[in-house]
Amino acid sequence: MRNLLPLIGSHPGGRSALTCRYRCGDACFQEIPNTSDNEYAGDIIAGALSRRSMMRAAAVVTVATAAGTVALGGPAAPNAEAAPLPGRTGGRPKPTPSGARGLRFAAVAPNKDDKVTIPDGYGQNVVIRWGEPILRGAPDFDPDKQSAKAQAKQFGYNNDFLSLLPLTGERGRQVLVANHEYTDEILMFRGYDPANPTREQVEIAWAAHGLSVVVVQEENRTGKLTPVNRHPLNRRLTATSEFRVTGPAAGSPLLRTSADRTGSRVLGTLNNCAGGTTPWGTTLHGEENFNQYFANGSSDTDKRYGIGTAATERKWELFDKRFDLKQEPNEAHRFGWVVELDPYDPDSTPRKRTALGRFKHEAAQPRLTADGRPVVYMGDDERFDYLYKFVSSKRMKKGNSRAAREHNLTLLDEGTLYVAKLTGDSPAAEFDGTGKLPSDGEFDGSGVWIPLATGETSHVPGMTADEVYVFTRMAGDKVGATKMDRPEDVEPSPRTGRVYVALTNNTDRGKAGKPGADEANPRNANKHGQILELAEHWDDPAGDGFAWRLFLVAGDPEDPATYFSGFPKEKVSPISCPDNVAFDAHGNLWISTDGNQLGSHDGLFGVATQGDRRGELKQFLTVPTGAETCGPLIQDRRVLVAVQHPGEVDGASVEKPASAWPDGPGRIVRPSVVAVWRKDGGDIGV
Repeated sequence: MRNLLPLIGSHPGGRSALTCRYRCGDACFQEIPNTSDNEYAGDIIAGALSRRSMMRAAAVVTVATAAGTVALGGPAAPNAEAAPLPGRTGGRPKPTPSGARGLRFAAVAPNKDDKVTIPDGYGQNVVIRWGEPILRGAPDFDPDKQSAKAQAKQFGYNNDFLSLLPLTGERGRQVLVANHEYTDEILMFRGYDPANPTREQVEIAWAAHGLSVVVVQEENRTGKLTPVNRHPLNRRLTATSEFRVTGPAAGSPLLRTSADRTGSRVLGTLNNCAGGTTPWGTTLHGEENFNQYFANGSSDTDKRYGIGTAATERKWELFDKRFDLKQEPNEAHRFGWVVELDPYDPDSTPRKRTALGRFKHEAAQPRLTADGRPVVYMGDDERFDYLYKFVSSKRMKKGNSRAAREHNLTLLDEGTLYVAKLTGDSPAAEFDGTGKLPSDGEFDGSGVWIPLATGETSHVPGMTADEVYVFTRMAGDKVGATKMDRPEDVEPSPRTGRVYVALTNNTDRGKAGKPGADEANPRNANKHGQILELAEHWDDPAGDGFAWRLFLVAGDPEDPATYFSGFPKEKVSPISCPDNVAFDAHGNLWISTDGNQLGSHDGLFGVATQGDRRGELKQFLTVPTGAETCGPLIQDRRVLVAVQHPGEVDGASVEKPASAWPDGPGRIVRPSVVAVWRKDGGDIGV
C-alpha cells in the first residue's frame, strides 16, 4: 500500500500567502464574518428526527431507472419515506477497462511540472494571454511600457470564468467571454512597491479587472482557437466602466452615493470569479471578494461582509474616494452582485441584478422550470456561509427577436430569493470529525429552501426588502440557514437536474469556539473539501424542498476519510479543494481545484455521476507552478481552462519569477486561456 500523499505548506486552504494577499485580502486570517448563533448543521442533526419521521409527508424523490433521472412523483403516504437520490446503493457490475464515456483517457499523474500537463494523445494551445490586444487601437503587450489606456483595450488579468457562445453567420467562430478576477501587482510591475503604488499602476490595475469579450477562430483539423483581434463584438469592461443597477433594490437609499444620487449607476465590477451562461444567450458574472478593495469599514454590516477597518492592500482609496468608506459609506453596497452581460451587443450596459442578493458570489448557473422560468443556484464563498437560489416569476421567451431578447433581459429582476437549510438523517454522535461514514453508509439528508424576499416584500422579520437584498448574509443569519464549508460553484446537471455544490474546504471547522463536524461537513480541520449533490422534490427547481447527499469527499484515496460515491478508491485520482465545476455532454461532472493540499499542482478532473462507474474520477490536466485551474468549459471536441495566477508563489516578483509559463524563461509570467483537444480529431474522452 502506498503512503498518503504529503501535505504541502501550512497556509489555510493550501494557497500560497501571496495568493491570499492579493486574491481575497487574507480572508483566512481574518475573523470569520458569520458570528450569528443560528442553528448550525451539527445542531440541527442533533435534534433531528429519524429519517422516517423527518421525511413524513414530504415529496417523494423517485428514480426513473430507464432515463436515469429524478422523476416526478405524487404526495407521500402518511408513513412514506423519501427515496434516496439516484445512484449506487448496492453492488455494481465489474467496470469495463475503457472507463465511463467521456472519461476514456489516460489519467494525468499528480505532478509539479511548470506547464499544462495533458493526457497522451492530446494537444493544446494558448488561446489568449493577459495583455493581448483585442480592441481597435490597442498596442501589442509590452510589460515595460504598460499604460491604463492600453490595458483597457487588451485582454485582462487573472482570467477565471469562461463562456463560449455561437456566432451565427461567421463560420468557425465563437464568442469567448472571460472574467478577470483580480490583479497581482507584484507580478505585473517591475520594481513594484506595495507601500507606495503609483497612480499609473493603480489605473492599470483598474483596467485589468472586469470582463473581456473576444471572438475566437477555430482551426478545422484541431481544437486550436485563436483570437480575432479588433472584431466588432470584442469588448472590455473594467473597474471604471458603467454598469446599471436593476431589480427590487435599484434606487434604494442604501445604494446611493455622492456620485450617484439615484442608486442606479455604478462604476465598475470587481473580483469576478465564476459565472454562468443563460439559455437566452447572456452571461452571468459573480462579484466575489469585493470586500478587500474598501478601506475604513466601521459598521456591523461592513464587518459581516469582511470589510476591514484600516487601509487596503492595493491602496486604491488614496486615488479614488469611493474606495474609502469614511467618505462613501454606501459604495461597498454596490458590489457583491451577479452581473449580466449581453455579449452580442457591444453597446449595451451590463446590469447588476439585485434580486439575486448581495454576498461573495462564486457563480450563477441557471436552469429552467417546466414552464420556462429561470432558477439560479448560488454559493457564498466564505467559511460557514450559505447556499442560495433565485426563482424568477417570469417565463423565458424563445427565439432571438428583439422583443424576445428585451423581455429575457428582465428575467432576473423579478422573483423570490431563497436560502438553504439542510438536515442530516443520522445521529450526531456518529460524526466525530474524522470523516467516517455513518452507519447507514452515506452522508445524506433533506433540506428546505427558506424564502427571503419576493420583489418589494421581505419574508425576514425585522428587515425590509431592500435590507434583505443588500445585506443578504444577515437575512440568512436571521432565518437560521445552514452554515457551510465555503460553497463555491453550484451547477445543475443538464441531464438529470441534480445540483452539485463545490465546498472547497474549511480548516476552521472544529476549532475552539467553531462548529464541529456534521453530516454535510463530516471532517474537522477540513483541508480538502467535498461536493454535495441535491435533488429537488418532484424534480421541480422552483420547489421548496430537496434531498441531498455528499457525492465526493475529497482527498487522497488512501485516506479512509475520503469517499467517491462508493467507486473503488484504488481506481480514482487524488483530488483536493474542488472549486469550479462544469458538465460535459455525457453527464460527467468536471471539477477544477484551488489550493491542492496533496503535493501536486492544481488540476482539472472528470467524474462520472451516473451508472456503474458513478464516482470514477480521473485527472485530465494540471496547471503550472503557482497557478489555479479556473473556468472549465467542456465541449465535445475541446476543453478550455483559464490558467489563473501562474507563478503566484511566496517571494515571487517580476524580477524573481517562480514560473516561466507560458512563454519560457526571461519572459513575464502571464495568466492565459488554454484549449486542449484530441490529436486525432475525436471527441474528448470517447
